Amino acid sequence: MRKSTPEQIRQEIQKLIVNFEDELKNKDLRKKVLALVPVFHRLRDLGKSLISREEANAARDRIIYYFLKYPFTIIHGDELLVVSGIQEWARRVRELRVQFGWMIISGITAKQMKEEGLCLEEADMIKMRPDDYILINTPQDRDAAHRWNIANTIRRKKLSVRDKILQFFLANVSTPVSGEELRYVANQKTEWARRIRELRTEFGWPIATRNTGRPDLPVGMYVLQANRQGYEHDRKIPDSLRSKILRRDGYKCAKCGWSHSEWNASDPRFLELHHIKFHAKGGWNVEENLLTLCTVCHDDLHRQN
Repeated sequence: MRKSTPEQIRQEIQKLIVNFEDELKNKDLRKKVLALVPVFHRLRDLGKSLISREEANAARDRIIYYFLKYPFTIIHGDELLVVSGIQEWARRVRELRVQFGWMIISGITAKQMKEEGLCLEEADMIKMRPDDYILINTPQDRDAAHRWNIANTIRRKKLSVRDKILQFFLANVSTPVSGEELRYVANQKTEWARRIRELRTEFGWPIATRNTGRPDLPVGMYVLQANRQGYEHDRKIPDSLRSKILRRDGYKCAKCGWSHSEWNASDPRFLELHHIKFHAKGGWNVEENLLTLCTVCHDDLHRQN
């Protein structure tokens, strides 16, 4: 590629466009098409030149440079086409997610999350189109490539979508994973977000998101907090009510005051909801009958009962 400044490229394009006026009079379609080829090439070069080679040389580098320039901002696919200068820009985005651990989610994933009421408090994400993308976390996750290898093994198994997702969570206990990873494990099936909700509210797996118990998590991230299913009578609590109780109790254990800010590897407890009057004994899923407890206090209470 010729080394030129953006202004020099713009001037070249302008000359090519002016000269194309004569080509329009030509009745030969192919000659007109061939005359436009240099225009398309130089337009591509103009887009690539907007980011200097010193800042980012390869197409993939220009794409992540652009995302980091505008994190938490909806980026349209056409923008990535311009700055990358290549037709295969979508593949480069996937490489940034899979091989390099950048938390970029697509409009398709955001839509599926929204349909299940998961993690979409940001108004901008609700407006995302299928070919939109957003960088939801600026630190690079250097363990992501290893998780994607695990995901690739699991997604090939002859299991239900729910079981594949659970296996992936169990392989990454206490490690946040992205919606894009979970959608990949589910073979891009649109039901993946619904299955996560079922695992939490029907099967009692402590899968938390930003708005279902872990406000410290970035939007679009999920974490299986422990390899432990909740007590059967404390399941089937709607996510909206779960969030309300956790906020009411300040995201702290109502008995000992423990919160996730005190979490450490030697004491990997987490917060659960407890029915004051057991659901199995007629206790309802209502605010007055629910209490936030850490797993230690929750277990102590059940042992006493």
